[in-house]
Amino acid sequence: MSLNFPKARRAALAVAGAGLLLASAACGGSSSSSPDGDSSSSDQPVTMTLWTNSTTGPGLQYFKDAATAFKAIDPNVTINVQSVQNEDYDGKLQTALQAGQGSAPDIFFQRGGGKMLAMVEAGQLADLTDSISDDATSNISAGTFAIFQADGKTYGMPLSITPEGIWYSKDLFKQAGITSTPTTIAELTTDAAKLKAQGTPLAVGGKDGWPAGHWYYMFAVRDCSQDALNDAATSASFDDPCFLQAAKDLGAFNDTDPWEADPFNTSAQGSAASTAGLLANHKVAGELMGAWEPGVVGDLTPNKKPLPDLGYFPFPATANGEGDPNAMMEGSDGYSCSAWAPEPACSDFLNFLATTDQENKYATAFGTIPANKAAQGSVTDPAAKAALDAANNAPYSVLFLDTLFGSNVGGALNTAVVNFMSGQNKDPQSIIDAVNNASSKG
Repeated sequence: MSLNFPKARRAALAVAGAGLLLASAACGGSSSSSPDGDSSSSDQPVTMTLWTNSTTGPGLQYFKDAATAFKAIDPNVTINVQSVQNEDYDGKLQTALQAGQGSAPDIFFQRGGGKMLAMVEAGQLADLTDSISDDATSNISAGTFAIFQADGKTYGMPLSITPEGIWYSKDLFKQAGITSTPTTIAELTTDAAKLKAQGTPLAVGGKDGWPAGHWYYMFAVRDCSQDALNDAATSASFDDPCFLQAAKDLGAFNDTDPWEADPFNTSAQGSAASTAGLLANHKVAGELMGAWEPGVVGDLTPNKKPLPDLGYFPFPATANGEGDPNAMMEGSDGYSCSAWAPEPACSDFLNFLATTDQENKYATAFGTIPANKAAQGSVTDPAAKAALDAANNAPYSVLFLDTLFGSNVGGALNTAVVNFMSGQNKDPQSIIDAVNNASSKG
């Protein structure tokens, strides 16, 4: 059945409780293997390729170690781990999947949402519905699994949740005379001016597009009601006036110039010159990111250890916003099997990754929050714990809009936000028009 992008059949973007995008559906029955992957083994030698967007440090080493550990369980399975830089990942994966068998990785990093739905429509993903282990369905919430589902079928294994907020240097905030984190945009504006005055501004990393887009997403979550967000999820368009108000509020904040030098020629991740690297070395005071931030920043500190003064606070409330000020925007990082991956070896490995023991190791390696609730006690980083608490206390959560809408509409949204914030198009209506035009062409 065609999903008819971009106006694919979508359920609620924001749902009551801790769930995320898409209506919860059955995640499948018992796997053909145990959670440890030891009740079935490959009869013949199998070699699989795994693509991850973790390029350096303990994250990449985690997958190499996991591949080795799985081979000890099933000696017939060899997994070759390959890293692809995050900003190149989506394009290279799309090319590989379109080339099909022989070019596509067997196992690969998956964000879910509209981007995943496009892969489903193209027949590029393995249906994992009947292969998910009881251990995974017991310990990972239905709302998180829903990010990786389409029409009640499951196409990916969630490994982490990534609630969004502002990650900041406690020391730099203190040096600027900021004694408490802001809860309103007015307070954030005042604090940003103090930070900029001392030479350690906030950062946006606009060269990569999506980091700037996320600033607009968060203004929309604060300015728009849950119903308006749900309607946008269904229509893949911005019809409610709150989305224009979000653009105006973003414009007003952007006009105060709170950012790093040359913000739209600065990348967000990957090097000491990126915004994550600038934060790791106390050159900027904070940035808006998901819960992958502690691990990314920790890998860019001079000693390659977590930033000891890293803090977190939820995105502040707008003046007259219709959204709940405690609502969260978050996603989930997971992994999928390609349609050409050998089974049951591929789904067995995903079930293995989702076990509590492996999720503990994953969370430690990446400095992030595991999707497996039984492993969330392994989150010791104070900033990550604060993000987890905010996510657990949120009345509803919203999936990252570019992930939700998919490449065409989501890409148009991010490009429009960059053009607006960088001054190439100063009309806030341009963001709304870009989304609606891209949606109508789908």
